[in-house]
Amino acid sequence: MSRLIFFIDDDKMILNLLEYTFQSRQDYHVVCYRTGEECLENLHRKPSLIVLDHILSGGGEKQLSGLETLKEIRKVEKDIPIVILTGHGDDDLLTEFIESGADRYLTKDDFFIDSLIETIQQVIN
Repeated sequence: MSRLIFFIDDDKMILNLLEYTFQSRQDYHVVCYRTGEECLENLHRKPSLIVLDHILSGGGEKQLSGLETLKEIRKVEKDIPIVILTGHGDDDLLTEFIESGADRYLTKDDFFIDSLIETIQQVIN
């Protein structure tokens, strides 16, 4: 049985990389979103895991940040594991995300895909 994973990132190249990496694995069904709002609209699909970028910026209109999206998800879904991806290693940010309900926090470094694969396997298996 494949596990549904939501990836939320405003960077199309990151989403393409994540989709390519995980779609080829038989255990996972991947759905990508560019905004927190799109993720929230689709929570009824009951993902097994959400991977959320900490910075979500869109066009001219105000969109939810990664932290705001996390808080909104936690208002309706307490049990879905959420992994935060960030380009910034910051202890204060880490603390804020963990206190708001994130399960894991990964920095987008040169090896983040390997770390993410390992984290996802640990969290949902």
